[in-house]
Amino acid sequence: MRISLLFPLLALAACAGDVSKDKVKAEVAAPPPIAAVVAPPPAVGGTELAVDKARSKIAALGAKITDKHDITFPDFEGKVRVDGETVSALSFTVQVGSLQTTPEKLANHLKSADFFGVDVHPSATFTSNQVRAVAGPDGATHEISGDLTLHGVTKRLTFPAKLAVSPTEVTGRAEFAINRQDFGIVYPGKPDDLIQDDVVLTIELTAPRGA
Repeated sequence: MRISLLFPLLALAACAGDVSKDKVKAEVAAPPPIAAVVAPPPAVGGTELAVDKARSKIAALGAKITDKHDITFPDFEGKVRVDGETVSALSFTVQVGSLQTTPEKLANHLKSADFFGVDVHPSATFTSNQVRAVAGPDGATHEISGDLTLHGVTKRLTFPAKLAVSPTEVTGRAEFAINRQDFGIVYPGKPDDLIQDDVVLTIELTAPRGA
């Protein structure tokens, strides 16, 4: 009897907790069908800037019952379009196979068909379709909507971000949760150590404006 009571207490103490508990959850919807776009998109003005990879970061935080894991994606390219002093668009292409986490066994498992399936889906992309100056939680200054393609599935996301434009650079930060099952990543984990569906994404960017 004493052992049966002790086991759930130990399991509760080891629980990693809900990584998305205090995070904004991105609004997720299907993108409009191509056939529904009857008019060409309006011309986008401004200047396109390259994101400085050394001063930027794309990361994720995932968890199972007993642990949580930080994941980084060091191989990516990003572009930011600035019209005057306003950010009008941004895009990213991430080489998912570059992911780094510990232990190495986990990194290899995340690359496998159980999760990202990098042999079939080597990259993920995000392209904004709207950047609006809207105050949001945690000091957010903008609301960004755009299409995220991950694991071969495309969804339209809307999430808050903090963007700033100076004479020398554009900086930004966004942190929000998505449900991995929305993108066809459904591996449940072990029966006694289930994997959480929500994953927290963090995007930090710096794009120099040049001379």
